[in-house]
Amino acid sequence: MKIYFLLVRRIPPVASPVLLEVFARLRGRGFDVKHGIPEEMVLRPAELTVTRDLYVLKSHTELSLSLAGVLHHQGARLLNPYPNCLAVQNKIVASRILRSCEVPTPDCWVTGDLRLLLPVVRRRPLILKPYLGHRGQGLHIVRNASELESLPPPQSPVLIQEYVESTSGDLKVYVVGEQVFAVRKKFSPSSFTESGAPCAVSAEVRDVALRCGRALGLGLYGVDLVEGRDRPWVVDVNTFPGYKGVPDVAPLIADYIAAYATGELTLPLVSLASRSVPRERHGAGDRVSSPGAPLGIASRGMEWE
Repeated sequence: MKIYFLLVRRIPPVASPVLLEVFARLRGRGFDVKHGIPEEMVLRPAELTVTRDLYVLKSHTELSLSLAGVLHHQGARLLNPYPNCLAVQNKIVASRILRSCEVPTPDCWVTGDLRLLLPVVRRRPLILKPYLGHRGQGLHIVRNASELESLPPPQSPVLIQEYVESTSGDLKVYVVGEQVFAVRKKFSPSSFTESGAPCAVSAEVRDVALRCGRALGLGLYGVDLVEGRDRPWVVDVNTFPGYKGVPDVAPLIADYIAAYATGELTLPLVSLASRSVPRERHGAGDRVSSPGAPLGIASRGMEWE
């Protein structure tokens, strides 16, 4: 079987040891594995065709996601599925889906006029996030009206989220199927380059992480958690993270990809249909009850490699 990985450009351009081991293990099991970085190619969307049995989207960029969409609409199998990655990438959409599944998330707002948030910020601190942002870029924490008024008008949509103060540090949770791992590290614009310190996963954190995967139809993903006064709160979800700091994770990732490629595992497409809508909530200090889813692209007949 043929598998193609869409990768993100790394700065500095150093290969991920986890991915290198995943590639080697898949090849050792007989898979034809190729990979490429879309930003380092010239492609014609009208001529892209499905030539691989499975495409693995290991990139968060808008270009990679767009090409994944071209493949998806031609019937290609993707991991994680394209509609699910599209929903996760859009923080506004993801926030609604998570709330609909009663995942503990801070209150959120959207607006094009930040002045309309003055009554809110007078009661509780806020954090503003670009709706398509990643790696902690473009975040603004505002704790009072003057800080909010000092911000320029947003040039693109932002998700405004209640800022939850951590009581015992931030958690980065990594998931491979049903297996959940956690590391502690301070979130920052550069923290994606750093390995955290492995730590134990409580039953509550495991339940919350897996609920995120079920809500968003993901099999390989990461969850950013803040441990608040009474429970962990989900502040972000990302697809196929780097798993930095998780020991011996490459064999598990390779096993999951192999099982998905052969059809042993599937993931449902994300949807808001038939999901319960939680009752009104009043901020992250309140408790939320727990309720019980090939890239050889061909251009002019030549494989994209």
